[in-house]
Amino acid sequence: MAQELILALDQGTTSTRAMVFRAPDLSVVATARRELTQHFPASGWVEHAPEDLFAHSVAVLRETLASAGAAASEVAAIGITNQRETTLIWRRDTGEAIHNAIVWQDRRTAGHCAALREAGHEAHVTARTGLLLDPYFCATKIAWLLDHVPGARAAAERGELAFGTVDTWLLWRLTGGLVHATDATNASRTMIYDIHCGRWDPELLDLFRIPASLLPEVRDSAGDFGMTTPAILGAAVPIRGIAGDQQAASVGQACFRPGMVKSTYGTGCFLLLNTGTIAIASTTRLLTTIALRLDGRTTYALEGAIFVAGAAVQWLRDGLGVISDAAETGALAASADPTQEVYLVPGFVGLGAPWWDAEARGALYGLTRATRPREIARAALESVAYQTRDLIEAMHADWAADAETVLRVDGGMVASDWTMQFLADQLAAPVDRPKVLETTALGAAYLAGYAAGVCPEPEAFARTWALERRFIPSMAADTRARKYAGWRDAVRRTLTA
Repeated sequence: MAQELILALDQGTTSTRAMVFRAPDLSVVATARRELTQHFPASGWVEHAPEDLFAHSVAVLRETLASAGAAASEVAAIGITNQRETTLIWRRDTGEAIHNAIVWQDRRTAGHCAALREAGHEAHVTARTGLLLDPYFCATKIAWLLDHVPGARAAAERGELAFGTVDTWLLWRLTGGLVHATDATNASRTMIYDIHCGRWDPELLDLFRIPASLLPEVRDSAGDFGMTTPAILGAAVPIRGIAGDQQAASVGQACFRPGMVKSTYGTGCFLLLNTGTIAIASTTRLLTTIALRLDGRTTYALEGAIFVAGAAVQWLRDGLGVISDAAETGALAASADPTQEVYLVPGFVGLGAPWWDAEARGALYGLTRATRPREIARAALESVAYQTRDLIEAMHADWAADAETVLRVDGGMVASDWTMQFLADQLAAPVDRPKVLETTALGAAYLAGYAAGVCPEPEAFARTWALERRFIPSMAADTRARKYAGWRDAVRRTLTA
């Protein structure tokens, strides 16, 4: 198998990253990153500027290729992974977006979702899509754009507009408007895609009043997604892989076997349990989603979504000003007074699984006159472990087969030893941190390399996964139980406030 370069573009919620990998072993050659500005036009609203998404993507692709000292002609393929559910609509003739991108965290359509739920539509939506009626997903965002941007609905009915998640928007721009497509993992997050039949669902399109002419073609996660225009990198480069960021991370963690579990700690936290070819209907308000579609074969997963994980650390830095750098948080938490039990319920944009309360807001419990920033920092990190335990316990209730007893973790937060040890303590299970932490980009690179013929079959790729450190639980059982009981009480108080 020839040695070839693969470019991975990872367009996230707070940053855009590109990495160059060398096939077939997918060793890292170079990386580049740019921060992405979020806009908050109203309480609970979160947006991105569409041109920032594209311009930053082009910039990091060029930077990382230059850093690698490579030419575009040496790149076998590009893989794209993206923040999911974030919704854009643009004009087909000019490529101009009609509004800012509405980010997955945005809650402006909570009322629309509540009305549909009260009208009895949620069971049907869940049966077809595996999702719950929540503003997290794309469908009500699309409807909002069509109803609130002047002339948008009429233009959509005339076939003049195109919808896409961020991958589709970038693909359209990178190919000069020649390809309007997405992959099955991203389609499965729109709330209008039948994950069982593998098609856009006509009844759901009617329910949300979405014209079918808006929609992209849905393809396998590894395949032909066209070529970049030569102006992007100096020569046309094939795009051969696309997956939503959490599914790409699952690929990068080599979670190909049913029962394997990974959790990614970025802005939010997303835990996926591979359920193989069976789409498990959750009884605990988890999501059923497409983990991967490869060579026409669909793999499913149960997913738990936590909206605020690393975002809580950003809040400590940018909101409270108690830290100047995220890396300080672990040491600050370690110095906290162990006799104080402070809980942060980080419902800044509502609570996700398994609670699904779009109206919940953040709360701190257990404050005393002795509480200092270090106790609040500890509470922010501990909240991530407690929320992960909520998801794990829900998954055990849904998954009849034995799940792996080891959790594979990735994302920016896992660099904190203190956080990962507390996570292992709360789960009473080992937590494995891999050598390559950027598993989202790695997964996108693997999919592109697989489609380009320069990376091996999944089983062989899985053998390259390497452990950096395993965190073993050491907390006493009674301490673990007491702390978790305090968390559950804090959540209960928040939900009933």
